[in-house]
Amino acid sequence: MTKLKSSLLLLVVLVVASMEFHGSAAKQFVVGDSFGWAVPRKHSFYVNWSRHHSFKTNNVLIFNFTDNVHNVVEVTEEAYHNCDGTKPISLQTISPARFTIRNTDNHFYICSIGLHCKLGQKLRIKVSAMDDNSYTMLPH
Repeated sequence: MTKLKSSLLLLVVLVVASMEFHGSAAKQFVVGDSFGWAVPRKHSFYVNWSRHHSFKTNNVLIFNFTDNVHNVVEVTEEAYHNCDGTKPISLQTISPARFTIRNTDNHFYICSIGLHCKLGQKLRIKVSAMDDNSYTMLPH
């Protein structure tokens, strides 16, 4: 009887642990979905894309782009507004570029090649601290 109780307790612990792990699993987002990371036709493309997603810490952003044509530069808010990639937080030049969200700060990404950023190849995301994946709109 004690062995059966121990086995049942172990089973309950494993079920609860697997439920907790499943609930906290990080999501992966392909930036721009099937369009990927490129110069958009509409300047607001990535603004609209980010508004339709909820981001949390440990989520992963995946940028798919053509190597040597585009890059992904994580920058400060000021650099984002100025399309300035000269002092990057992080720079990825090989696709797919993966960025793991490590905090609830706003995050800013641009392509620093040519006029791509000024043409709308830039992304600003707001990371939610909420466990329910709630999302607060961030004006762009």
